Parts: sequence; structure tokens; C-alpha cells
Amino acid sequence: MDIYPAIDIRKGRVVRLSQGEAARETVYADDPLAQAERFLEIGARWLHVVDLDRAFGDGSNVAVVGRIARAAEGRACVQYGGGLRSLESIAEALDAGVTRAVIGTAAVREPELVARAVAAHGAPWLAVGLDARDGQVAVRGWTESSGLTLGDVARRVLDAGARTLIYTDIARDGMLSGPDLAGCTALAELGAGVIASGGFASLADVRRASEAGVSGAILGRSLYERTIDLAEALAHA
Repeated sequence: MDIYPAIDIRKGRVVRLSQGEAARETVYADDPLAQAERFLEIGARWLHVVDLDRAFGDGSNVAVVGRIARAAEGRACVQYGGGLRSLESIAEALDAGVTRAVIGTAAVREPELVARAVAAHGAPWLAVGLDARDGQVAVRGWTESSGLTLGDVARRVLDAGARTLIYTDIARDGMLSGPDLAGCTALAELGAGVIASGGFASLADVRRASEAGVSGAILGRSLYERTIDLAEALAHA
């Protein structure tokens, strides 16, 4: 199982949003690149970067992400998402040096985009982010409900060629309440590689995720508030 330290960028700073709500923001660092370097020095092999400005339609941090990707080159891979809603924006992200581009809202509303992106870049370079609240997939930075169930969207994007899903239970995100491993297992049974996100609070959660067979765990608030030690999580994984 891979460990993905999360770097969520908003207005040039590293933040976390509780349950995806912009008004419930906690700032953890002023320099995303410096934060990435700290994770790299500990030994992270992946970084999970989210462009919240782009997700909310309020700008882009792709230049910063490019600098992070260059700093990580030869040491770690970068997974990047947030507002990637066109073939052009996906290509821009990959051209910036990221290893994997994450499609969220567009995969839900335009599943044919997933097929086109897979054809253009290959499934290993892409992931689909499925963020759910009460079993319904949310879109546009978690501000709207798609009206579609998690299972229905997962089947649709897997049929389009996606192979990696990033699943977030929004109610758990930033709450340190434990990940939804049952939801992850259900998605994995559809044939996807599943990266779990939201709620990790302890090394025990990391162990349970590994035992459940998920392919990765995204750690955010738990690292910043030191309820999980990154070096220990990496050693376990």
C-alpha cells in the first residue's frame, strides 16, 4: 500500500478544509513547496496535491505544482487534482511533470472525457476522484450533489477505461474519524485500484486500510496535527 501525504493549496498556502467546506479552513503552512520538501525528506514516495483554487473556480496553482514535481523528480511521484475538467487541463497537469492527474467533477458529468483521456495518455497516468456524501457523489469542489450514487459513477468510469479510483467520504474528511473502508472494499470489488481518503487518524487506521486491500491511503490533517507519524506510516506500508 502506498502512502500519499496531502498538500491542499488555497491562495498559495497549505490548508485543510473540514468536510470540504471552504469556510472551515485551517492553514498549516505558507509554502507548499517547502511542505513538499519536508515530506520528501521523511521518505514519501508519493505526494497528493490538490488545487483548491482551481476546484472552486478561483484561479490555478499549476505553476506551484510544477515546481513541486521538479523538486520530487527522482525521489517521488506527484498525484494532482482539483478542477481538471478538460483534456487541455489534464494535458497541462501532465506536462507540468505530475505522474498522475485526478479527474473529479468532469468524470461524473462527462464520462466520455475519461475515455478520451485514457486514450490520449493511458490509464496509469490518470485517476478518478469519487467524493461522496450520504452515498451521493458530490461535484465542483464538493459544493453540489450530482444526484448519482457512488456505485453507479464507479461502474461508468471503469467502463470508460479508468483503473484507479480515489474515494473520499466527505463526512469523514478532516474529521479524524477513520476512513470508510467498507466503501473502499465495495469499489475494489468492481475491479478498481482504490486509494482511500478522508478520516485517517491513527497508525491503526493505516494498518486496517492495508489489511482491507486498498492500494493507497491519503493522509492530511493526521500528519499536520501529528496524530500519525509519516515515517511510521511509510515503514508500515
